[in-house]
Amino acid sequence: MNFFPQKLLPALAVGFVIPLMPLHGQPTPAVPPPGRPGSAVCKWEDLKVTPTGAGVRRDVMDRPTATLARFECHVTTLNPGNMSHPPHRHPQEELIILQAGTLAVSINGRVTTAGPGSLFFFAADDLHNMTNTGAVPATYFVFSLYVPPGAPAGPARLGSSVFDWTQLAVHPTPTGARRDVVDAPTATLASFECHITTLNPGVAPHPPHHHPDEEFVLVKEGALEVMQNGVTTRAGAGSVLFCASNEEHGWHNAGAVPVTYYVFRVVTAATPKA
Repeated sequence: MNFFPQKLLPALAVGFVIPLMPLHGQPTPAVPPPGRPGSAVCKWEDLKVTPTGAGVRRDVMDRPTATLARFECHVTTLNPGNMSHPPHRHPQEELIILQAGTLAVSINGRVTTAGPGSLFFFAADDLHNMTNTGAVPATYFVFSLYVPPGAPAGPARLGSSVFDWTQLAVHPTPTGARRDVVDAPTATLASFECHITTLNPGVAPHPPHHHPDEEFVLVKEGALEVMQNGVTTRAGAGSVLFCASNEEHGWHNAGAVPVTYYVFRVVTAATPKA
């Protein structure tokens, strides 16, 4: 199931600034502090393609945020028979979303094979890597979450996990459907919640709003009309949305077919108050 187009959309380059426009009858939104990106849409077809020894790489974003000491996102395409890297471990936690192809995912020596649409969570300091065991290139998004000092709340901890797309239960909603993935603290995050929404044509999941926790969205298929701080952008398949802490955002399906997108939200010790 290849759910992204072959052409790619714009990444945030270093120094890229999202224009902040006043909402009618409302004060101009605050400009984010220096070094912290405001809410943004990184369009898939504008991502620069860089060849690697094992395939290609597309960098999306690498900056601090109000909640994270560093947020880094890139897209890797791995040729058949190649591995992402030798098994390794690191303190930052990662979420991987598989766009196309098949990967054998190794976590602490245990190997699981998963196909397109699947998600992988690598907990802090767990030994992991991935190998393309299929006959075609495998493309996947990597979201690396570096947290500032501070212990998460709650005794439970999400361990490294593989969430197979074919095993995710589909729940109808008034606006389409929803697949719940996970909602739990991790070794570094006070809260990590992830779900997948399918939105019918002409509807929105909710009115424009804002919240302290930061939100990241990957459009799987279809297109969203996204409003962030009064600026409207069309985000097609493969686009990555970043919704900064306490900044207004919303979206709706302005197309003629359903749109499906991944959502994950994080809270750390540094997350601002409402």
